[in-house]
Amino acid sequence: MTALDGATVIEGTVEWQGHKTWYRVVSLPDPGSGQGPEQTPLVICHGGPGLTHDYLTSVAELVSTGRTCVLYDQVGNGRSEHHGDAPAQFWKPELFVDELQVLIGHLGIADDFHVLGHSWGGMLALELAVRRPPGLRSIVVADGFASSWTYREEVARLLRELPPDVREPIERHEAAGTTGSPEYQTAVRAFYGRHVCRARPVPGELRRTLEYVGTNPTVYEAMMGPSEFTMTGTLRSWDIRDRLDRVRVPVLLVSGRHDEVTPRAVEEIQRGVPQAEWVLFEESSHMPHLEEPVRFRTVVETFLARQSGPTAGTATIVGRG
Repeated sequence: MTALDGATVIEGTVEWQGHKTWYRVVSLPDPGSGQGPEQTPLVICHGGPGLTHDYLTSVAELVSTGRTCVLYDQVGNGRSEHHGDAPAQFWKPELFVDELQVLIGHLGIADDFHVLGHSWGGMLALELAVRRPPGLRSIVVADGFASSWTYREEVARLLRELPPDVREPIERHEAAGTTGSPEYQTAVRAFYGRHVCRARPVPGELRRTLEYVGTNPTVYEAMMGPSEFTMTGTLRSWDIRDRLDRVRVPVLLVSGRHDEVTPRAVEEIQRGVPQAEWVLFEESSHMPHLEEPVRFRTVVETFLARQSGPTAGTATIVGRG
């Protein structure tokens, strides 16, 4: 049994600018009853770009502390509306920032909320924070980076450090454009086992998410490119380093020692936001929420509990259904 088993789960959609976004609100049956003041809600943003909320479901177990959690599938993915015929330039960070702000407004929590983003979702959280929405209390950037340039350099270094029997097939098939080859896929899984998720067996929620993106790679390919090693999409030149000084809320950085988003890449965020806290998970790679789940949730909730704005604990989600 998990904390989610006793929770109230309500699903809905919000229509905006001709798009439709699916969301799920997870809360205790009577938030605040026996829990003290109601906790500021947490909006959870998935990564990819192009994944789904499924692999972050366990993060919503923070509901056990009395904190309402919001999961959603970003437009183009999962249960949200797909736009498979949209041009690649349609899939830009600004689209997803607009979506996140609309969702927060729809749920009636714009005056009081936290955001936790994983990987690309963490970059999305930074993009929101530099815009300084008045109700944002804090952000958690889990396994995210500040510069695509640095990310590419570090992934290239990790690739060079792989054993030859793993590195060579990846490099050969990347160069030939034959990334659909079974040999390539086997080698990539070895990289993932080192630098993306070290948990064994692979958690079911992650398998479901990866199976989804395998059948619908539109957003991933448009924003990232064909693989983790070749960033040719709309994020290729993404760089927020020169805007990080606009962040005015507390920031928690979380990453893994063996992460494909290496400590060097995460450090650039901390340099831009000097007061940011950073917790490095020694036994994890890119998904400490699945690799060290109990400690991850403890670290995150401890951080969130310390943040209290002038209206903290007063938001009630209204946009359900």
